[in-house]
Amino acid sequence: MDLFTNQINPEKNWLPKDGVVNYYGPIMKHEEANRYFQELWDTIAWKKDVALIYGKRIETKRKVAWYGDEPFEYTYSNHTKKALPWTPELLELKALIEKRTKETYNSCLLNLYHSGEEGMAWHSDAEKDLKKNGAIASLSFGAERKFVFKHKESKEKVGLTLDHGSLLVMKGSTQSHWLHRLPPTKLVRTPRINLTFRTIVSV
Repeated sequence: MDLFTNQINPEKNWLPKDGVVNYYGPIMKHEEANRYFQELWDTIAWKKDVALIYGKRIETKRKVAWYGDEPFEYTYSNHTKKALPWTPELLELKALIEKRTKETYNSCLLNLYHSGEEGMAWHSDAEKDLKKNGAIASLSFGAERKFVFKHKESKEKVGLTLDHGSLLVMKGSTQSHWLHRLPPTKLVRTPRINLTFRTIVSV
């Protein structure tokens, strides 16, 4: 935890309007973040993501996993996942960010990007399964990657770099008004694991 990390203000809203995004920077020591990265790499039930696009089943290079309090079903890109039971490491991380953010979460979507060439297209996390305007906490391990927001109407963009062991929280009306993406880059050759803790609502 260096001097620069201590200067990050987690109460700063990175969005100019229509939502709230707070960036906490690294919330653990570098060695601890390294340990979690390796444990997640080794213990999570990673699978290639699947999307139905124009009726065609597409598999991504990026791998995903879905965990929760219950076997919640979560549907996006016309594909439904059923949550697995929490691992000990995920429960530790969930408790850590709930204490930091003063929010509660009942599920977590994990993404494994093998290199910078794997990214995520523009989207918002506003599926009907998710709590409307609920907080989504994004925890990053591994390679530093740029993360970008774009307003749905004005097309304004806001970008920031997500560090190893860092926490970013999106809340309020962010998902209603903003898209976000992880741009691919050939400059990053090492892997990144991202965890997005969220709240599923029972219909």
